[in-house]
Amino acid sequence: MRLTKNLDDTLIALADPTRRAILHRLSQGDARVTELAEPFAISLNSVSKHIRLLERADLVRREKSGRDHWLSLNPAPVDEALQWMQAQRDAWTARLDTLEALLRAEDEAAATARKASMKSNKKDSRTGTPQKTKGKRK
Repeated sequence: MRLTKNLDDTLIALADPTRRAILHRLSQGDARVTELAEPFAISLNSVSKHIRLLERADLVRREKSGRDHWLSLNPAPVDEALQWMQAQRDAWTARLDTLEALLRAEDEAAATARKASMKSNKKDSRTGTPQKTKGKRK
């Protein structure tokens, strides 16, 4: 159940463009909270709320050095989310491959049945009567 909670927190954190921008910036190196807030047209308090959400998802780690709060990126939750997504993709790909094979087999069977039906219903083009086929009489 813990993976689900972590995954939920990770996906919620990644759902917001401001939080993704913060993560992108941290992917280039550690930064202070004030540095992260600079490019945004929102208050420092709002940026801090975004950072807390990222911390709750364990995407960001905070270290205090005097009055400065340094943040660093923790990519592990993104890797876990990616593994989960890949497992889902693999499962759905297998299901869709099975469905495709069944549909192709069904199409093939229908085409074979149509050909057989056309053969048995073949008529003489001159008289419009069914042609006699070679084989046993009934």
